[in-house]
Amino acid sequence: MADAILHEDPRSGNCYKIKLTAALLGIEIETRQYDILAGETRTPDFLATVNANGRIPVLQVGARFLPESNAACWYLARGSALVPRDGFDQADMLRWMFFEQYSHEPNIATLRFWLRFVGEAHLSPQQKAQMMAKRIAGCDALALMDRHLSARDWFVGDRVTLADIALFAYTHVAEEGGFGLGDYPAIQRWILRVREQPRFVPMD
Repeated sequence: MADAILHEDPRSGNCYKIKLTAALLGIEIETRQYDILAGETRTPDFLATVNANGRIPVLQVGARFLPESNAACWYLARGSALVPRDGFDQADMLRWMFFEQYSHEPNIATLRFWLRFVGEAHLSPQQKAQMMAKRIAGCDALALMDRHLSARDWFVGDRVTLADIALFAYTHVAEEGGFGLGDYPAIQRWILRVREQPRFVPMD
């Protein structure tokens, strides 16, 4: 693999997904850090050279740049034990990664960001109006995950996959967004299993 550089904000669960994937695979990646609250991903230089969408994470491989966290995880993990060999299981893994981006992250990660890093007093009226809907949707996502994990150790198959990594990133810090993980015992057991993986690294 060409030298890889992760353009990141270490407070971001999306960035952590990529670092955790790399760590579990024993891949060393360099990091370059940006403060999204200070607008460092919106500068003309960043937009012109790293990501015209003004977002992180971005995985740089040589002279090429790959935005979107789950795409970067897939790039690092292709051909490894983190991707099931069975075709249906691969598709099922992707299903959970899509679920994370559509049903989980927009609610759980957003409330975590608003409450921990922005502060409720600084939210706009529009953001405050969205909080209850996001809390309900986030709880629905966690409940679905908990039911799924109540009869199995991992989201897909019999070992940790990218589905687990994608969902672990923001689930294990969901309480920072006001979600009580004590209501989801299967998720709590799964979090411990992920943390027990060889080469596991905690979020910064």
